[in-house]
Amino acid sequence: MMIGTRYDTHPGITCFDRYLLNRIDCWCYYVARIASGISDPTLYDEVKRLDAVLSEAFNKHDVNKLKSLFADDLEFYQDNEGLVRYQQTLRDFESMFAQGNNMTRELVGNTLEVYPVKDYGAIEIGAHRFCHVENGKNECGTFRFVHIWQKKDGEWKISRAISYSH
Repeated sequence: MMIGTRYDTHPGITCFDRYLLNRIDCWCYYVARIASGISDPTLYDEVKRLDAVLSEAFNKHDVNKLKSLFADDLEFYQDNEGLVRYQQTLRDFESMFAQGNNMTRELVGNTLEVYPVKDYGAIEIGAHRFCHVENGKNECGTFRFVHIWQKKDGEWKISRAISYSH
């Protein structure tokens, strides 16, 4: 949890102000988790961690790490491109990263929802923001997603992905 970092360099904010704002952030974070019906905070934290690993691999353009996060029987549905499977998804990553446009992904704050799937894993729902450089200018878009995480032999992998609202 990266609470408080947005106040660290804000002009006119004293140390005590930062302390109070950080405490308010913490309180809001936990109230929001309770209000959103998070029945399993451990699962929520685990999936949030997995999403951070996914973003880190994507942002480093580490196809091998991305490969390890997706199941071999992956089905990736995108509203503007249709269905692609595991091998095509990896080729798409390689092609995208080869463009050299510094494509990045981040989870949009307060959009994450996590639900358990009995004897399988978890459903992750949220919004992610992608940015890249185009014609010397940073271009960004925010899109909705659903990831179905399968936990098999102690290892988590995305078996189904849906990306929409492009």
